[in-house]
Amino acid sequence: MATPSSSSEAKSEKVVIVGSRSSQLAMIQTTTIVQALSEAHPDVKFRVETMKTIGDNVLDKPLPNIGQTNLFTKELETALAAGSIDLIVHSLKDLPTTLPPGMKLAVIYKRDSPTDALLLSPRQSGRSLETLPPGSVVGTSSLRRIAQLKRAFPELEYKSVRGNLNTRLAKLDAASDNEGDSNKGGYDALILATAGLVRMGWTSRIAQELSPSLCMYAVGQGALAIETREDDTQTNSIVQCLNDPNTLIACSAERQFLKSLGGGCSVPIGVESILKDGHYTLRGAVFSLDGHEVISGSKKESLPSLGTPPSFDSCSSFGAKVGEALAQELIKEGAREILKRAREETDALTSKISEAKGDS
Repeated sequence: MATPSSSSEAKSEKVVIVGSRSSQLAMIQTTTIVQALSEAHPDVKFRVETMKTIGDNVLDKPLPNIGQTNLFTKELETALAAGSIDLIVHSLKDLPTTLPPGMKLAVIYKRDSPTDALLLSPRQSGRSLETLPPGSVVGTSSLRRIAQLKRAFPELEYKSVRGNLNTRLAKLDAASDNEGDSNKGGYDALILATAGLVRMGWTSRIAQELSPSLCMYAVGQGALAIETREDDTQTNSIVQCLNDPNTLIACSAERQFLKSLGGGCSVPIGVESILKDGHYTLRGAVFSLDGHEVISGSKKESLPSLGTPPSFDSCSSFGAKVGEALAQELIKEGAREILKRAREETDALTSKISEAKGDS
């Protein structure tokens, strides 16, 4: 664990330094984890250190166009490797499926709702995706959401929106200050993760929760995770009590599915996990950027005996096998070809944006 930075902390038996992004939502999520750890280990002192990441600082382009997979983790992982922090609290969907050498996914905390949600500009109050007027502008930077919603609602327009949740909500509400029917470059609606809205206390702004049959969610969405150093046995022992077996099974399957397909934020991949009646079912799909092409499938397996209590390794191993099996089925049907074209189109768009900036 990190070396205590004050004489008072030095007298304490244990001090664990927790790394977190500095946004309001990230701090709410980190506080949730720290409170749970403090209740389980009242003899341990937890101190939070915050920092900004590439994803927090680069706000002038969509996430897929930045060209990195560790947009919200790199700076934190550098501090973890240096030993200046002992663990990182992540939103699991932001954590790449391949971690840096020496790093470990130590905890997947009980998942909140993994779905997406519709937020409306006040002037569109009372509507849904089905009743928004043609040409309405829906804000989201997620290729996964855009591809699926274009299939269902081709009459709507989709526009990138960046910034933290407060900033995005302000951009949405700014449209209501405009007069007339035109949004004058603003947004009629936003699509955001339900879990983040609930954690922020903004449940009242949710106009419609999107079922996975309409919009399959992102890998790991709704779950929090803890990343540690592999060789830090003391910290790994402290945090392991927060693992949730059902969430661990589902998210391990989803992450292996994504990893085996070679996916990331630059390609549209959606999932749905269902644990019911002693079985686990993983649904997964890959989409073309315009939503016209889709390859989807599902894999259902009986839940085996995973120990009492179920261990991290047994849960993650079972989930990963299901995810791998489904990925291989979709690969045989041509999933990688769709994803390759999607990645090439994204790269081409990134290049055009860079060239345009160079000419300006």
